[in-house]
Amino acid sequence: MKLSITHTTKYTYDAPVSYGLQQVRLVPASSKHQTIANWTVDISGGSKELMFEDQYQNQTLLVKADQGATEVSVKVFGEVDTHCSDGVFGKIYGVAPLWHFAQSTPRTAAGQGITALASTIGTKTNILDGLHALSEAIIEAVPYGNADTFSGTTAEEALTAGGGVCQDHAQIFVSAARVAGIPARYVSGYLMMNDRVEQDASHAWAEAHIEGLGWVGFDVSNGISPDERYVRIATGLDSRDAAPISGLRLGPASESMIVSLQIQQ
Repeated sequence: MKLSITHTTKYTYDAPVSYGLQQVRLVPASSKHQTIANWTVDISGGSKELMFEDQYQNQTLLVKADQGATEVSVKVFGEVDTHCSDGVFGKIYGVAPLWHFAQSTPRTAAGQGITALASTIGTKTNILDGLHALSEAIIEAVPYGNADTFSGTTAEEALTAGGGVCQDHAQIFVSAARVAGIPARYVSGYLMMNDRVEQDASHAWAEAHIEGLGWVGFDVSNGISPDERYVRIATGLDSRDAAPISGLRLGPASESMIVSLQIQQ
């Protein structure tokens, strides 16, 4: 499936910024599951400082805000051919060993709620079915949009709140899988919705490592495994590692952000 994507993130400041630096993880990589036909990154109000591959093999761009900037815009656009329809990313490994993905982080630390959820995995005769059961249990306990969460909300906080978005669902899944001793990771990227071109934001899902299959994806928010409508961008231990854009700035300026995203065949 050929997907056309245009994604713009615009930051506006109410006072000139003396210094700002952002890590941009919005450059997809080609693999056996997707081929990048073309991809462009346009920056306004700042400059591209450095491009590197991080410890999770995410293509990461450092963007420095112009001195005194009151607006910085990051626009990415291009076409991606996707080939995967079964949700299995497979036995593809980078420099980080599997045991690394069994570690907890502050955002994925399991409390009593997630520990209880993790027991769902053991109710099935095999791990794959158990993880699908976990996905179903999470969306039942944390309905989409049923509570207000933000970028720093932890997995346990979202579960306690009883609602969340794709970031929360993915982090709860990752946390519960690790409680059960299964390596798991967070994935950020894009999902083409069948009923619309305009999207509210980029998407997130989880992957668990299953012996014999390798990495297998679970999109808790939509109750499916990723298919050819999905484009992978970045992975990590949690949402912070795979955030599309993260960074810092100096000065008293307040920030507002507007995101525009279109995905279509």
